[in-house]
Amino acid sequence: MPPASSPSVVTCDLCDQHKNDSDGAFRVLPPVFRDFGATPAFAGTVSTVKCFEDNSLVKAAVESPGEGRVLVVDGGASLRRALVGGNLAAAAAKNGWAGLVIDGCVRDVAELAACAVGIRALACIPLATEKRGAGERDVPVRIQGVWVRPGERLVADADGIVVMPGG
Repeated sequence: MPPASSPSVVTCDLCDQHKNDSDGAFRVLPPVFRDFGATPAFAGTVSTVKCFEDNSLVKAAVESPGEGRVLVVDGGASLRRALVGGNLAAAAAKNGWAGLVIDGCVRDVAELAACAVGIRALACIPLATEKRGAGERDVPVRIQGVWVRPGERLVADADGIVVMPGG
């Protein structure tokens, strides 16, 4: 049996199962995310953070119990500041988060690769964020043009990332 954070069904199979769906409930994120964590495949219930070049709420989220969830961060696709680094990835792994999907950048790539958590992001950059306490938690977010809502299910593997209703 796979670990709790590992998807039991792969994204290709899910896409095949939902290929005729027309209601928009099953969505595929664009193939722009790179894999940075030690867990290449992960799945869980979505929790969200919306922020821009300020990771205060990301830090608060990963320092709370993850309970096998996936944190989806709408960082506005900024390529100027890293929203997650080695310390936050280690906190996410320690606190039971299955994965992090960052519509933005990360840093400390070698440290991320050693953390037992799935991490997808657009790119890496060494510059950290400023801490202003700005942003929103557990709100619908738009990731690369695709809506992702708290409570939905996210599955990520080597073939991509899909989002569907929770349950």
